[in-house]
Amino acid sequence: MKLDMFSEIQDPRPWATEDHEHRRITEAVEQAVLADEFGYDCWWQVEHHGAAEFSLSSAPELLLAALSQRTSRIRLGHAAVLAPAEINHPRRVAERAAWLDQLSGGRVELGLTRSTAPEWRMFGVDPAGARAQTQRAFEEIPRLWTGAGDQPLVPAPLQQPHPPLWQAASSPASFEEAGRRGVGVLGTTLWEPLPRVARLVELYREAVADCAQPAGAFVNDQIAFFTFVHCAETDEEALRSGAAAAAAWYTARALTFFEAADAFVETMTIQQGILADPTGGGLTGAFLRGEVDTAPNAAQLAIGRILQGETVPEDELFEALMAQDSLIVGSPDTCRKKLRAYADAGIDRLMCFQQVGAIPHERVMDSIRRVGELIPEFA
Repeated sequence: MKLDMFSEIQDPRPWATEDHEHRRITEAVEQAVLADEFGYDCWWQVEHHGAAEFSLSSAPELLLAALSQRTSRIRLGHAAVLAPAEINHPRRVAERAAWLDQLSGGRVELGLTRSTAPEWRMFGVDPAGARAQTQRAFEEIPRLWTGAGDQPLVPAPLQQPHPPLWQAASSPASFEEAGRRGVGVLGTTLWEPLPRVARLVELYREAVADCAQPAGAFVNDQIAFFTFVHCAETDEEALRSGAAAAAAWYTARALTFFEAADAFVETMTIQQGILADPTGGGLTGAFLRGEVDTAPNAAQLAIGRILQGETVPEDELFEALMAQDSLIVGSPDTCRKKLRAYADAGIDRLMCFQQVGAIPHERVMDSIRRVGELIPEFA
């Protein structure tokens, strides 16, 4: 299992200085340079718009271009480009990624996602067409990279035949979809118990094994998950660093920003349709039928309370997330054990989400070093 880095560039209030945004961006560069030195395999940068303190990463291609000149070996990943054409036209995505591949010496990984309602509204995207536009991006971008388009794309990527393709996924149906497209899958373990993660891994593996016509020129059979990671000298110090508050802050902010209550209803509607499909609903249908009698755990119940507008105490939410092993927080020995559990689940890449909430920069850097020292054990 490779250990990667995952970055949102979070900037929570209260802000101590007027140049707080500049400081956060500078810190992100410093964190990436350190990750490069310690052997992390890839730096994944999100794309979000209008996210305020939740994420400053509105132009990830610019940060990644800067990192291409400050690092030497770490790969540079989009997790992920918002694929609807009103936000990012497929040709522009292909052009920017090709340029980044040239600048970085062939280190690009490109993820795509259809995004969510807040960003659709911002750019005037018709929600009904977002899925089809994402499919178009998966088809058109690799054709442009390989010279199969009507008009040449210059420069072409340095990697041949092209950079690996990925899809962000948050539901069983999207894991199956990524597998059938023959692209890598970018998921999250932050709110998922480990047994369900293992089942999602199996779902993707089954789907990708049947992929005869991948979206790109080759099948990128890889599974990456991101989760909150914070390592300190002892378990107690990791908690004193602000890990509990950071995990709780992120959970509440993410559910609000992504309008998760509405998204949850949409997902349930889609899943009910899959379960009602007289043909069985394919691999996703089988996956969902295996969950019908599964009782929700404490973390899922706490998230449900947040979706209903309730404020869940930080310590209670953190303990619930820790109980389902979805966070990697503690001493190097504790983190080693939790990382091993993910490796045993069959994950190819764990994207370590370390700059979270109000955890101070110096503690983030210390955590990057401590986790980095564990990398050889998993390589």
